[in-house]
Amino acid sequence: MSINLPYGALRAFEAVVRCNGFSAAADELGVSQSAVSQHVKSLEEWLGQDLLIRGARQSRPTDDGALLARAIRDGLGRISDVCTTLRDRRRGDNTIVISCLPGFAFTWLFPRLLHFDLAHPDLALSITTNTGHGPFTARDADIGICYGFGHHPDLHAERLLEERLFPVCAPALATSAPSRIETFLAQNTLLHDALADFGGSQPTWEFWARECGVSINNHMPPRQFDQSHMVVHGAIQGLGVALGREPLVIDALTEGKLVRPYPQIAQSQLAYWLVCPTHARDIPKNRAFLEWIKTEAAHQPSLPDIS
Repeated sequence: MSINLPYGALRAFEAVVRCNGFSAAADELGVSQSAVSQHVKSLEEWLGQDLLIRGARQSRPTDDGALLARAIRDGLGRISDVCTTLRDRRRGDNTIVISCLPGFAFTWLFPRLLHFDLAHPDLALSITTNTGHGPFTARDADIGICYGFGHHPDLHAERLLEERLFPVCAPALATSAPSRIETFLAQNTLLHDALADFGGSQPTWEFWARECGVSINNHMPPRQFDQSHMVVHGAIQGLGVALGREPLVIDALTEGKLVRPYPQIAQSQLAYWLVCPTHARDIPKNRAFLEWIKTEAAHQPSLPDIS
């Protein structure tokens, strides 16, 4: 006889075990941390035993909890495979679904899509954006353009674009730029990007300053934006100085909408990666997109000289 399983609680518990904590699981599931905690608590009460050993920074499963998490993962994996197959049938043989961050989509990918349409008029691209908090899954897209360190277990991942960091601003803001970069940064509003935590050193103003040996003594209220393309747009509009992340500002620099007033450059620890299931590379439509976008990345304009 089958029993009525609490599927929501089971899914939340599996995410906690796989993500090593409630916070990361909440980000992946798109719910609050308290909601995930309540789900797990209700599951433990339903089973009549503890499933997690809770710690200050992370939680780990008990032996029974690990057994249950594996069973959930296996079951959900089989369900996911079937759902992916059914959704793929609806996509059709000529549609490619690409997942990427909004900032990359707006500033780098969208301006280049006409090239793909002209080269492959028989194929259709569907772009879906994500927050970058959760891992890439084939349920949502055929190919992911993911930002981070390239850690994608059991998936094919290859580096698409590296990222260099440097201050950028509107041309008008740089016309009277002083010789010392510290003075310039102290006199202007700094624009900040609300980055997801990918671990390691994030591409922030603090990271750039440390890498370049620059002191930032700015006491003006900063401006923070939720999306990286809004930071770029804010810099173009003259709202302040942004920390340019090369793939996101290269077109604006080439077009003269932004300038690079100083030579200091730091190499970001993060990059953009092409991610997909290993077998997906051999599907003709996916191969066409992968070859096209790698060619586009290889022909990205060189960084203009400082103004």
